[in-house]
Amino acid sequence: MTHATRRRTVIAGILGGLGAVALPLAGHAQPRIPQRPSARVIVDNDFSGDPDGLVALAHQLLAEKTRTVLVTVSLLDPKLSTYPTGTATREGAKLASDLIARIPSARGTPVRAGRDGPAGKEPSEAAMAIVAEAMRDDPLPLIFTCGGPLTNLADALTLDPRIAARLSVVWIGGGAWPNGGWEYNLATDIEAVRHVIEQTAMPIMQVPQSAYRQMQMSVAELAADMRSISPLGRWLHDRFTNPPEFVDLGGTWPMGDSPLVLLTALTTESSRWVDRPARRIKADCTYGDEIPGRTIRVFETIDARLVWADFLARLRLAA
Repeated sequence: MTHATRRRTVIAGILGGLGAVALPLAGHAQPRIPQRPSARVIVDNDFSGDPDGLVALAHQLLAEKTRTVLVTVSLLDPKLSTYPTGTATREGAKLASDLIARIPSARGTPVRAGRDGPAGKEPSEAAMAIVAEAMRDDPLPLIFTCGGPLTNLADALTLDPRIAARLSVVWIGGGAWPNGGWEYNLATDIEAVRHVIEQTAMPIMQVPQSAYRQMQMSVAELAADMRSISPLGRWLHDRFTNPPEFVDLGGTWPMGDSPLVLLTALTTESSRWVDRPARRIKADCTYGDEIPGRTIRVFETIDARLVWADFLARLRLAA
């Protein structure tokens, strides 16, 4: 027997022995730390706009501590839309549905489009679905998470004000406290934000622009980490590859909607927040007079490392 043949025989024996040892473990599920849902979540976003909303939706659907019961699609500023006028919410619903179909555990999650413009005589599908879910009896509390304008929630409150006592809100939007200022989610439908903040006592956690901009992920990270993990990661990454021509990207893309998952399905403990007296919203998007007896939990820092690492880990587990 030559040296090379003897070496191959030894290696084959070692591999065979390892296979024999590993074989009894095959078929056994990997032990998991037990988790069960502690809240129902309605995910609301302008999914036909910035694709970070799709990343946040995928993360929420994969999270074990929340149960996503409804996805609603909100207004997109027509100036930012690449779709024909009046179709952006329907196109956003198609994208959200496509994403849901790629996650076996999420299939069947309902998606409802909101209105695409001024309020009409008939309520939108999104508003009606929000009311129906809020009024449904369930032992789990209901959280409305919004990474866009608060249009659909305000429409639902107009349809049935009783829902204000049956859910809480986590909203990505508004300028930095204490002054405020122009911010897209607020400016797109300022009246909706006024309705929710000024006319209800709903518990609100606000992640203003100064906090959500901390969720900066490099373009290289998106390609090397998210895209390479799985077909789902690849699908999400490819939603980022055709931005509008007027967008001139730097080296990062902000995942500004991902804090919605952090604060509902992970923890608030590693981020910093302050309970502040709520203020009225002025026409220029700055904060005005205090609203007596009304407070809002405002987040000042976000644990970007935790939320992004958890998302990538869940993509790996799902793959």
